[in-house]
Amino acid sequence: MTDSKPKDPTADNPGGADLVPAKPAKKHAVKPRHAASLIVWRDGAGEPEILMGMRHAKHKFMPSVLVFPGGRVDRADHGVKVAAELKPETLALLRHRAPPSLARALGVAAVRELLEETGLLLGEMKGTRLLADLSALDYLCRAVTPTTRSMRFNARFLIAPASAVRGEIAGSGELEGLDWYPLSKALDAKLANITERILVEFQAWHAATPAERAALPKIVYRGNDNRMSDE
Repeated sequence: MTDSKPKDPTADNPGGADLVPAKPAKKHAVKPRHAASLIVWRDGAGEPEILMGMRHAKHKFMPSVLVFPGGRVDRADHGVKVAAELKPETLALLRHRAPPSLARALGVAAVRELLEETGLLLGEMKGTRLLADLSALDYLCRAVTPTTRSMRFNARFLIAPASAVRGEIAGSGELEGLDWYPLSKALDAKLANITERILVEFQAWHAATPAERAALPKIVYRGNDNRMSDE
């Protein structure tokens, strides 16, 4: 099902905010919106494949740029019932820079946006209500859009294996070309700067053992995609 006038992904997708042209600095920077993106991956021929889609080709600014499914946290994402809660280690990482209710809502938002943008279900449906399976989520890092942008996100990037999702890819029209992209091809594609950096972070996470992943440092991207410690 495709909308005749698709919503601009920059209005909701954290990867799109990186593409909004910088404006002259204001006295007070725009407060970043809390957001979550979900990196769904599967094993491919010698490398992982990532579920990604493109900004609509009809957009005047940076059309057909690959991004992850994701978007801002809605008020309705707080306190809803879920099929399974976050793993303790994922919850702890999300709570590092967020209160408990927001940490959980970030996971819900990531799963909700996945369903809305790709048609894939991570959890179960009870009537028309989504019950998210938050236990499948791992935490990667976060990124805060520079203060010079007119649209800003404090985005958390989460990870889930394709084996945890159900359904067939059926985009809403918000993203085009939804598909599984081999990591090397995704890195060679037209990307926002932050998307490229997040893919590199994922590449390191994927290559690590479970024990090594647990020891990875907390990372945040600030300013012009400056990689910093988030301790």
